Parts: sequence; structure tokens; C-alpha cells
Amino acid sequence: MPDLRIRAAQRADVPVILRFVRELAIYEKALDEVVATEATVEQSLFDEGARAFAFICEDAGEPIGFAVCFYS
Repeated sequence: MPDLRIRAAQRADVPVILRFVRELAIYEKALDEVVATEATVEQSLFDEGARAFAFICEDAGEPIGFAVCFYS
């Protein structure tokens, strides 16, 4: 049985979030369109005034998915 947990992302999750973004882009055959870096992901999600936030889904403590939400 899965041991799923969804939690708010933290700064330490930035490399994982960027990895998931790249994996999705590979699936969509759009890796060349990814311009994000760890620095820009961190700025967008965690700097003062950030208007986006993220969640990490874990199974037995291992990240298996993410969601990014933003205000429009």
C-alpha cells in the first residue's frame, strides 16, 4: 500500500522541482523550451513577494510528483 504524503515545497526541493519540470518537458518533446534554472525556480517560489507556490508528493519519503500553483 502506498505511503503517500503531500506537503508544501521548501527551498531544498528546488532541484527536485526542476528535475520534474525537465522530465515533463522530455515527455512533451519540449525540453529545448525549458529556460528555468535552479535560481529562477527558487526566486519564483520562495523569494519575497513570490506569487507562486508548490507542493511535493512523496511515497515513503521519495518525491514522486509536484504541483505548482500561481495567482493570475
